[in-house]
Amino acid sequence: MSGFLNVWVKSPDTHSERRIDPHLTVEQLKGKLEPITGISASNQIITLLQSESDPTVIAAFDDDSKKLGYYGLRDWQVIKVDDANPAASFTGQLNDYSQVEKFELSEREYASRNDTVLAFKQRNKIGRFSEKSEEQELEEPPVDITAGSRCEVESSESGLNKRGTVRFVGPTKFGKGTWVGIEYDEPFGKNDGSVQGERYFSCRPLYGAFVKPERVKVGDYPMLELDFDEDEEI
Repeated sequence: MSGFLNVWVKSPDTHSERRIDPHLTVEQLKGKLEPITGISASNQIITLLQSESDPTVIAAFDDDSKKLGYYGLRDWQVIKVDDANPAASFTGQLNDYSQVEKFELSEREYASRNDTVLAFKQRNKIGRFSEKSEEQELEEPPVDITAGSRCEVESSESGLNKRGTVRFVGPTKFGKGTWVGIEYDEPFGKNDGSVQGERYFSCRPLYGAFVKPERVKVGDYPMLELDFDEDEEI
């Protein structure tokens, strides 16, 4: 047998792939395994397993003078190393986290420190500590108004009812938040559905206007009939 073999070395605390010279003696192998497994050469119990998926024991390396090839060592077999005296070493303790003393802080202590992630977020106004934008502060409730609905618009002039049809609902370039575009039944408006060169809907000049949703009442609002006095009738 010549050349190196690829094998797995497994112990209570380690599991790794290694290249092994089959001409090594068991004694030489133990010397090489000591720094890998942390198990003293004098306390090593070595067995050869068939493979990673088949833990059948092929041989026990119980003669320090024998070469590894004597035991029929092949590629991808497992060299399993156990500790004959684990009480005298740290074998098996490296993965026992129950013996590790945990560092703990109360919520109050954590909040009082200035070297934590929480303190960093507070200083840099990140996440829930960020300053709300003006848009967020003035966030409007959902608007239950749809284009095509008949409506009446609240007027500052007593007795004046401005009725019309909703033609647009949404954000605009001329103001923040949601706006409602109205085509009035009469020329109560200020535009033809466009503002500052941006068109949102089309209507006759002075019949269009944009108002905030809270001023709009949607419902069954028919066009108002003109009420002439007798002497005004034609």
